[in-house]
Amino acid sequence: VFQAMAKQGFYFINGTEKVKYVLRYIYNREHYATFDSDVGHYVGFNPFGERCAKRWNSDPDTLEYRRAAVDTYCRQNYEGMTPFITERR
Repeated sequence: VFQAMAKQGFYFINGTEKVKYVLRYIYNREHYATFDSDVGHYVGFNPFGERCAKRWNSDPDTLEYRRAAVDTYCRQNYEGMTPFITERR
């Protein structure tokens, strides 16, 4: 059985002052590539991931789309996610 998945996460520090978007690619429980908005490009962790990252980094539209995800998804949805990610009293 082969399993391929992509996991994305948003990390908020001081509300929307500092937002980080991370997208991880996993194949058979092995993390092979990631996109981190702080770095601004894809990084591969094994030979297959390095080939994928090189291909994705060569496409400026893909990079621009991922870089814009911080503003498009993270900051825009912060208001809706706030009740679920903050401490309840």
